[in-house]
Amino acid sequence: MSQPTLKAVLLSPQRMLGDRPLLVVGPSLGTSSVLWEEVAVLLGADFDVVAWDLPGHGISPAAAEGFSVAELASAVVALVDSIAPDARFHYAGVSLGGATGLQLALDHPDRLLSLSVQCSGAKLGTPEGWQERAATVRQLGTPVMIQGSAGRWFAPGFMERQPDISSRLLHALRDADRFSYAWCCDALAGFDVRNRLGEISVPTLAVAGVHDQVATPAIAEEMVRGITDGGGTATAVVLDTVAHLAPTEAPDQVASLLKDFIAGLSNRKESLHD
Repeated sequence: MSQPTLKAVLLSPQRMLGDRPLLVVGPSLGTSSVLWEEVAVLLGADFDVVAWDLPGHGISPAAAEGFSVAELASAVVALVDSIAPDARFHYAGVSLGGATGLQLALDHPDRLLSLSVQCSGAKLGTPEGWQERAATVRQLGTPVMIQGSAGRWFAPGFMERQPDISSRLLHALRDADRFSYAWCCDALAGFDVRNRLGEISVPTLAVAGVHDQVATPAIAEEMVRGITDGGGTATAVVLDTVAHLAPTEAPDQVASLLKDFIAGLSNRKESLHD
């Protein structure tokens, strides 16, 4: 296993990095930076928004071998260092991108200003389930996942209301490298940080969807309890119209939540120095 190579997409307007806070956003398995485009439009005046793609997804090259979620987290830090050396940043990620955020908070807490874990948790699914999916995709390719993913990703009625963005995300899944996708499944099979949540000191916002069958609101609330029981600061918000892809399904709400969450941290910091 080794640290994969990731590529970044600047979703906010082209300008000199560093004048605004850096917000790094991570994807769900099978998606790409498309997931965050609408949120970035809403936040682009206030943040430099940089998205990363999973290995073999979007613009990131296919992986040469397997990797862990911890190695994904290290790859995100390396990516940030390639565009803004040693910068501290806010982070928000969905599903596997959210799991990567938890790993960042555990392994690289000095780099994070805040963490938003969306439609994710400290453990997702079962090792057997992920290994079975990995074997299927290695054999048949990612198109075999389209029907099932469409049912898991979107709340009822979303695809009918938003056919363009739904289609773009499902095309990202279709075009993903089968072996890289399978290695992402293997990484999720080995991911379980439930017994380490108390180590997280980075301020954390969990976002869950009522219709999410993968990372249920109960999983988000369990994660928040694990962090707060250890003395950390965390809160959970449940969105009524969302399944598994909150930034695409509810961009206005996600953008508002992130903006208020980060502003609240700044206000708290200022009050401590008064």
